[in-house]
Amino acid sequence: MHHVTKPGLLILALLFSVCVCRQISAQEREANLYPANVDARAEIKEAEDHAAKEHKRVLLVFGANWCGDCHVLDRAFHRPDFASAIANYEVVHVDIGDDGKKNNDLAAQFDVPLKKGIPALTVLESDGKLVVSQKGGEFENARAMNPQAFLDFLNKWKPQAQ
Repeated sequence: MHHVTKPGLLILALLFSVCVCRQISAQEREANLYPANVDARAEIKEAEDHAAKEHKRVLLVFGANWCGDCHVLDRAFHRPDFASAIANYEVVHVDIGDDGKKNNDLAAQFDVPLKKGIPALTVLESDGKLVVSQKGGEFENARAMNPQAFLDFLNKWKPQAQ
């Protein structure tokens, strides 16, 4: 039988607490994918500025924290096999709020029919010009979709090579 010393026990306790904190942080980040206190217009402007410097496009993801399909889509975007495709975009999560009415002006501006479902994606040029927006709630059932459909969308609308 092994005897654990007090310093050894302390080290194990610290390691365990670090692991638990990391898990909680990842869960909290995912749970708050659409922070309520964020100014979507400011985030879009910042994303456009970064996109212009790096020859990228801006991907707006309209959704809400309560939307399970929004989280499924976001997890797909973080898959290793998506890295090269998602690298072509500055991603902005646009919160529609608990009542589905927040940022409705932005949805209208970018021709996103939120009544068709979320998540709803829109691609912009770095100057804010609309490239494409989903019209039929194509990803609103993300849980049942093959991730390849998301990857195909990203690859179809990525910026053209210079």
